[in-house]
Amino acid sequence: MTQTSTAPRSSDPGPQRAARRPGTGTTATRVLGGVTLVAIGWLVAFGLGFSPADRDQEESVRILYVHVPTIWVAYVAFVVTAVCSGIYMFSRRHSLGWDRAAGASAEIGVLFVALTLLVGALWGRLTWGVFWQWDARLTTTALLFVTYIGYLAVRRLGGSHHQRARRSAVIGMLAVLLIPLVHWSVRLWRSLHQEATVLRTDGQVRMDGLMLFSLFVGVIAFTLIYVWLMLHRTRVMAMEDALDDHGLEEALAARRAEGDRPDGER
Repeated sequence: MTQTSTAPRSSDPGPQRAARRPGTGTTATRVLGGVTLVAIGWLVAFGLGFSPADRDQEESVRILYVHVPTIWVAYVAFVVTAVCSGIYMFSRRHSLGWDRAAGASAEIGVLFVALTLLVGALWGRLTWGVFWQWDARLTTTALLFVTYIGYLAVRRLGGSHHQRARRSAVIGMLAVLLIPLVHWSVRLWRSLHQEATVLRTDGQVRMDGLMLFSLFVGVIAFTLIYVWLMLHRTRVMAMEDALDDHGLEEALAARRAEGDRPDGER
């Protein structure tokens, strides 16, 4: 006669649950991450090694390969925020995916502007002798930074997802108008900051060929960083919204259950 064990089976669902746990990474994002690392290494090699020193600024010019790409990618990020906000507002479906893309892009743009201001302060210390001047370009860039900090703060206010999306979209479409002010500030006011070296109105590029190539590598590297961060951040925000919706559904279900109970059991 065989005996059958009635003891509960020992199973550890932890590893299985961990294996099924959703994440933000995919094969595409991992490949993109690898390409981004290669581009960063490429930038370091050209920015610190192959690119020559400047005639006037000498070795400090190497900060250019981070300073310029970060602000240009920040411009792109804020334009993407405005475009996604407009699509959410004026499309029939009012898809929250566009709102999440707008918010994620704004967060990354704020990160890049902060890096621009930090690196610019270091460059200013080497070039002007001070970390900060109330210069037209610096002041308008700081205003851009503060404006999008406010945009992110508005996104954290209470209300439903669509209420968040509507009020954020209005600010996102208006705040982008600061970018032309920042870019043309060196022309509109007397400024210590130098004018554009590459995107000049006369079409002439006044930069050594290898320095220009290194700057181009910097733009590519930071653009790849932006795209990689965008993919991950939008997915994280989608998970956060889903978690909020699930918590709301549980709260409503609990409230309905309380309403169905007899008065004596409440």
